[in-house]
Amino acid sequence: MTAFIQTSAARTPETAVQDHYIPAEAPFSTFVRKGQVLRIEDSYGQQAVDTLFYNAHDFSERYSSQDTMREQGAAYVSTGTKIMSSEGRVMLTVTADSCGRHDTSAGACSCESNTVRFGAYTKYLHACRDNFVIEVSKHGMSKRDVVPNINFFMNVPIEPSGKMTIVDGISSPGDYVEMKAEMDVLLVISNCPQINNPCNGFDPTPIRVLVWDDGAA
Repeated sequence: MTAFIQTSAARTPETAVQDHYIPAEAPFSTFVRKGQVLRIEDSYGQQAVDTLFYNAHDFSERYSSQDTMREQGAAYVSTGTKIMSSEGRVMLTVTADSCGRHDTSAGACSCESNTVRFGAYTKYLHACRDNFVIEVSKHGMSKRDVVPNINFFMNVPIEPSGKMTIVDGISSPGDYVEMKAEMDVLLVISNCPQINNPCNGFDPTPIRVLVWDDGAA
C-alpha cells in the first residue's frame, strides 16, 4: 500500500502544544481538541500502536471500526480516511501517513487470546486489553467500554478468503500518521506489549505522540 505524506513544515516538536513519550508496553491517554492535529510516531519502527478514540464530552460515542471501513470502502486506514464514531460521525481525518499500512480488523491482544494462540505459559504476560482497561478506568469507564480498535503500524494482510495473518511490520523508525480532530476527542493508546507474534518485531519499543494547534497547519 502506498504511503501519502501531506504534512506541514511548520509542525515541529518545538511548535507542539503536547509532546509525549510513551514507554514500551505502556498505556497512555490525552485529550485532543477539535481542529488540533495529532501525530503518532513509530519512533523505532515495527511497533504496533493500539488506539481508541472517544467523544471527549460523551464517552458512549466512541470509535467504530465497522463504520470506518464501510465509509472508506477499504480495510485499512491511511491518508484521507475518515475515522468514524459509533454514532456515524467523523471523529478525525487522517491527513498524513508515511507508513501506508494500519490495521483496524485484528483487534487487541488479551491474556485470554494469548493463551489460546500461544499456550498456557503466556497467560500472565501483559496485553493491550489490560492496558486499555487500566487507562479508560482513569476516565470513569470499564472493560465494557473497550471496543475494537485501530492498530496503527500493524501489518495484517487479508487474503481473498478473508483469512488474516499478523506479519512483520513495514514501518521504519520515525514513521508517523497525522490526524486532524473533527471533534473534541479522548485518545487512548496501548503501546502494544506483544512478544509472541511479529507485530512489534518481537521487541516492543517506545513511541511518541505530539499535538499541534490548527495554526500550525
